[in-house]
Amino acid sequence: MNIVFSEQAEELAAKARQIADEYVRPQAAKYDKAQEYNHDAARAVAEAGLFRTFVPKEYGGHGAGVLALARVTEELAKADSGFGVAFAVNALGSFPMILGGTEEQKKEWLPQVASGERMVAFCLSEKYAGSDAQGLSVTAVADGDDYIINGEKKWTTNGGVADIYSVFCVTDPTSKSRRISAFIVEKGTPGFEIKKIEDKMGIRCVPVVETHFHNVRVPKRNLIGERAGLGFKHAMSTLDYARPGVAAQAVGAAQGALDLAIVYANRRKQFGAPISSHQMVQKMLADMAMQTEASRWLVYRAAAGIDAAPGDASNSKLAAMAKCMATDTAMHVATDAVQIFGGYGFMEDYPIAKFFRDAKILQIYEGTNQVQRMVISRHLIRAAANLDHLDPYIPVETQLTYAEPGQAVVNHNT
Repeated sequence: MNIVFSEQAEELAAKARQIADEYVRPQAAKYDKAQEYNHDAARAVAEAGLFRTFVPKEYGGHGAGVLALARVTEELAKADSGFGVAFAVNALGSFPMILGGTEEQKKEWLPQVASGERMVAFCLSEKYAGSDAQGLSVTAVADGDDYIINGEKKWTTNGGVADIYSVFCVTDPTSKSRRISAFIVEKGTPGFEIKKIEDKMGIRCVPVVETHFHNVRVPKRNLIGERAGLGFKHAMSTLDYARPGVAAQAVGAAQGALDLAIVYANRRKQFGAPISSHQMVQKMLADMAMQTEASRWLVYRAAAGIDAAPGDASNSKLAAMAKCMATDTAMHVATDAVQIFGGYGFMEDYPIAKFFRDAKILQIYEGTNQVQRMVISRHLIRAAANLDHLDPYIPVETQLTYAEPGQAVVNHNT
């Protein structure tokens, strides 16, 4: 398929690049060390209309699509992958409403997201339920015109900063296919609390917290969708849409680390010459660049596929491929960048160490890369019927074709 970058998408990416240069990169170390959210950069993102990227036009957004979201996220993550997360998680938290919400829900909340007035978080993972979304234990029990939510969520990114939370709960414990539902819970609702703020190895500028629900009463109109039991479907659809965004964070992080490694290799001298003149370093840089570029275009392909055919079954496979490959690449590139920096790469005084710390979580959240490989292989096995014309049991020598110059091709398989 053709991957077409709209003029709007490139304009949004250019704005993101400018904000990254002015507000994100210069303050990345400061907010990382302080473990504080970069509100200045978030305001600049809102004023530039970048939160409108993923919101449909009819609700105050640009409706620019997943490919544009990937481009914006990549530019921000190139400067600070932590802030790239802080931006992209708003799309993750909004997708349940965008993909499955009622018209009333979309009209009420999405314009506030698009303007940057209110931030969003996604509450799926729990202490004993991460990749296994069916294993949730937080409950939502119907009570008259309301639902009452009880339980704890782990690793809520943007928690505390966010004003709106997409929360996945068990509404029918007896059902397998209709067990889970999703709800909109607003900050300040009685019984809803932000508890433990995690002390993280990386992405330290964006808060990751425990969210606790003690008899949290929400009206039934906050149930995402027309009826209960659609939560698992909403979660899986959301993750398919969001994974190219995580992959774009990884591409941005890989490119940011590669850029620093190239500059350092050209300036650092050993044995009377820049280390970039040594073949071993050249090989490392070449491999880093190839892997980053290959990951970038797989991400664009996955994002463009979602934009072109939102319901296509292959989107899940491509999104998993993009997320898995790009995040593995980010970890590899960051590791080799530290190696190129040598002793300087191990010191927190220099920016490359942060790229290394930030890269690891990319392989873990929004579906570990082990789970992504399971998703990919499942799709491959299901598609095996399309390969029925191949016969793996025919000896290789009987399948060969050959022809002497001027003669017809002979097929030994006839």
